[in-house]
Amino acid sequence: MARKALKLASWTGAALAASGFYLYSNKYLDPNDFGAVRVGRAVATTAVISYDYLTSLRSVPYGSEEYLQLRSKVHLRSARRLCELCCANRGTFIKVGQHLGALDYLLPEEYTSTLKVLHSQAPQSSMHEVRQVIREDLGKEIHDLFVSFDDTPLGAASLAQVHKAVLRDGRTVAVKVQHPKVQSQSSKDILLMEVLVLAVKQLFPEFEFMWLVDEAKKNLPLELDFLNEGRNAEKVAQMLKDFDFLKVPRIYWELSTKRVLLMEFVDGGQVNDRDYMERNKIDVNEISRHLGKMYSEMIFVNGFVHCDPHPGNVLVRKCPGTGKAEVVLLDHGLYQVLTDEFRLDYCRLWQSLIWTDMEKVKKYSQRLGAGGLYPLFACMLTARSWDSVNRGIGQAPVTATEDAEIRNNAANYLPQISQLLNHVPRQMLLLFKTNDLLRGIEAALGTRASASSFLNMSRCCVRALAAHKKKNSRSLFRRTQISFREAFNLWQINLHELILRVKGLRLASWVLALLCRLLPTSY
Repeated sequence: MARKALKLASWTGAALAASGFYLYSNKYLDPNDFGAVRVGRAVATTAVISYDYLTSLRSVPYGSEEYLQLRSKVHLRSARRLCELCCANRGTFIKVGQHLGALDYLLPEEYTSTLKVLHSQAPQSSMHEVRQVIREDLGKEIHDLFVSFDDTPLGAASLAQVHKAVLRDGRTVAVKVQHPKVQSQSSKDILLMEVLVLAVKQLFPEFEFMWLVDEAKKNLPLELDFLNEGRNAEKVAQMLKDFDFLKVPRIYWELSTKRVLLMEFVDGGQVNDRDYMERNKIDVNEISRHLGKMYSEMIFVNGFVHCDPHPGNVLVRKCPGTGKAEVVLLDHGLYQVLTDEFRLDYCRLWQSLIWTDMEKVKKYSQRLGAGGLYPLFACMLTARSWDSVNRGIGQAPVTATEDAEIRNNAANYLPQISQLLNHVPRQMLLLFKTNDLLRGIEAALGTRASASSFLNMSRCCVRALAAHKKKNSRSLFRRTQISFREAFNLWQINLHELILRVKGLRLASWVLALLCRLLPTSY
């Protein structure tokens, strides 16, 4: 009996091993599907990173040159380990890693530069998996729905990938298909991250990143519902319909589900691709102004904000009909809805920053949860040093030296930054991410020195605050008074912009310099 049992066990083991090998080799079985593998990998990576920080910096005097150099090396090693973990566990881990990679002025440069690759290196689902999702959600095979369907995706992201296809009626479409295992793994991954962040906080009390887990927990279910993404796309298209430079692809609802989204196919180059713009004679300054105008309108006037403007989600092109430059806005899964109270305080804060009213900067920063850390809050919002904030963020362009100073301060003030992020309203967190992504685009285009973005923001703030006052005023005289004040403030901004343009002309600069010498007192 013992011999028979041993023989049966041997054959069973061999059969299971052979089946496992066959399934793995044919990509039906993935070690990442096993919770134990994902948990073990995450726990091991967290432990190694924590041990590295605890031991590597222990024997070096804090703040010394040696300490700073060694800390930079530890940051880089840890960032690489974290990036490898995100790539291995995929899905939610990549999404969170992308969020961290976008926080340029909140995290050390070693982390952001390493994690930025996650925007372009997300793993792809196989065509077998794509067919499976389409079959389950649409009830038909790919060849029944499409004349052609490109096997190679146009792009792959953390939660889905997009394929170009042609429908039976001849329409060219973009088909967004969710990775099949993301839905089932996401809630477990978020729980795992929560446990790991709490464990790390026990070792490093100043490490306060629970805000990131809270954001992922709230936003991920929305991003995994493609019907919600379609509704967001239609809402923003209607909201910004007066902007003739904005293109939002049309949604084809008849072939869309929670995991499959069909959209009008729109081609273009990424917004940070200067070579593409030069080849197609697209003015980078015009594109930068369009982006600033579009996002200022979303944030300050409407309070409905597209919060994932990384270059893969923002394309530029020449409109086929008019030949004018267009901004194409993609991926509408992640939006932030701002309350009126928050939106108006945020308007007042930016007005104070633009016009260098430091008392009001302090007042409205504190109303937005910054407390005594309001100088740090102002620097994080503007990505400028405190000296530049005090002098006026529109007075002088950002320099490479100032950029380096900000990055160094991000590393030095990480505990205070973490503390601040835990205290500001949750609406503020995605705005930080959005601001940083937009600044990254401006840096790639070489337009960060331009004051036009601040002036566009100021115009939107003036309009938003005036609309709020008129809405709450019952007197016709008072509403008329507010309208006149609004028109005067907008005229002041236009005049200020005109003066800045005149100062930018070399000939005008010579004339002004000459006048300064001839009439020093009156000038």
